[in-house]
Amino acid sequence: MNTAAFSMFLVIVAFTLLITYWASKKTKSASEFYTAGGGLTGWQNGLAIAGDYMSAASFLGIAGTIALAGFDGFFYSIGFLVAYLVVLFLVAEPLRNLGKYTFADMIAVRFNAPKIRGFAAFNTIAISIFYMLAQLVGAGALIKLLLGIDFTTSVIVVGILMTVYVIFGGMHATSWVQIVKALLLMAGTFIISIIVLYKFNFSITDMYAKMSTATPLKEAFLNPGVKYKDGLDTLSLTMGLVLGTAGLPHILVRFFTVRNAKVARSSVVYATWIIGIFYVMTIFLGFGAAAFVGNSDIVAADKAGNMAAPLLAKALGGNFLFAFISAVAFATILAVVAGLVLTAAAAFSHDFYNQILRKGKATEKQQINMARYASIGISLLSIVLALFAKNLNVAFLVSLAFAVAASANLPVILYTIYWKRFNTNGAIWAMVVGLVTSVGLVIVSPNVFNPVEGKAMFVGEALYPLSTPGIVSIPLGFIAGYVGTLVSRKSANRNDQASYDEILVRSNTGIDTSI
Repeated sequence: MNTAAFSMFLVIVAFTLLITYWASKKTKSASEFYTAGGGLTGWQNGLAIAGDYMSAASFLGIAGTIALAGFDGFFYSIGFLVAYLVVLFLVAEPLRNLGKYTFADMIAVRFNAPKIRGFAAFNTIAISIFYMLAQLVGAGALIKLLLGIDFTTSVIVVGILMTVYVIFGGMHATSWVQIVKALLLMAGTFIISIIVLYKFNFSITDMYAKMSTATPLKEAFLNPGVKYKDGLDTLSLTMGLVLGTAGLPHILVRFFTVRNAKVARSSVVYATWIIGIFYVMTIFLGFGAAAFVGNSDIVAADKAGNMAAPLLAKALGGNFLFAFISAVAFATILAVVAGLVLTAAAAFSHDFYNQILRKGKATEKQQINMARYASIGISLLSIVLALFAKNLNVAFLVSLAFAVAASANLPVILYTIYWKRFNTNGAIWAMVVGLVTSVGLVIVSPNVFNPVEGKAMFVGEALYPLSTPGIVSIPLGFIAGYVGTLVSRKSANRNDQASYDEILVRSNTGIDTSI
């Protein structure tokens, strides 16, 4: 066991638990539990969004993918960053003006039907669990490497901690844990990047020249085609990454934690700058790990390469830097999974329990209690599923969540805001087809079935040849929404279109014309 790392782990956990205790004193109402009462400023929410976004996939998964596959790993960095332009220009302001607590609230402003809320809540929970798998896999691998604790126990420990944050602190605790974690992660990544650049004499040219011979891939390391040999696979991955952020429920709910659309926009700008700087630094993490740790040692620690960044910290700065970076990675995982659990629990409590089962009549206390029970159930389900995905790269797992979000949620969001003819039937078709096709294609993809033992969950031939479903499932989600709208009854069209003028005004101005 690494004593220094264990000590820093304890410090991180103790500090985040103190934040949770402080937040629990402020969490008295449903609004405070779900959205921190809408009281975050632009820079605070920007840091919290960045903290949500710079997950185990970013810090552990991307660094590992670049270290093992070179240029192909940088597709993740580019896709994750460009995605925020979609959020900024198309989604952030209308979502804040229309919604209240959850993604389903925004849809329900136009389509006030229980079945719409039900499908939206189910999609939110499914996407959140998908995303959570990546964080738990990263946590299991990290704690196993540092403390010698087996993968199963590690995942359970993280699951317990993330549940505690949500149950007692709600969005206040989750937001401040994410803010602290974002600052720590930026600091740790910056330190490693500077050391890596120092090793290359602060010359980008020297760095690229040396990387062309530093790995078993030789010059192929700096060219595309190592991991994604099929151009369609690359396109599919990029589509999911660029379009997926605008449909991720745990990112969308962050726009409800500020007081108006103007602050929501500013928080996206802050987040984009922070995230952009961070993703540039992932190049140095990946290149440094490939050059100073080595392919064989990275794979020996974790087959998917998830431990490349901590191993690089150890190679460059010894046990102290190793312990600090590992503790920061742990904080990263805790913050993100807490946000995911809260988002899924809020969807179940607010949308399904209160709006559907209780017809909107549940008290705030009943909603909060139900959200806490849901948090426990969602955490248990995620832990069980994570145990089957331990050999997969965490960046890849997150890319699947992005593909599902882009397929199932984004068509509904855009059609709701920008298409007058869109109706209830179209919304349901888009959500169902987007979710079923994206998840279904993942289940029959090479990530689940592979002829080589140990390369996937099961041994066998994949029915779908690409590693990500986006190139098929995203267009199908949009097509389903369009076709579902056209084939529905004209009376339903008239009812849904009657509210569009109000939606158009409200989404752009924030003014509720129904009052």
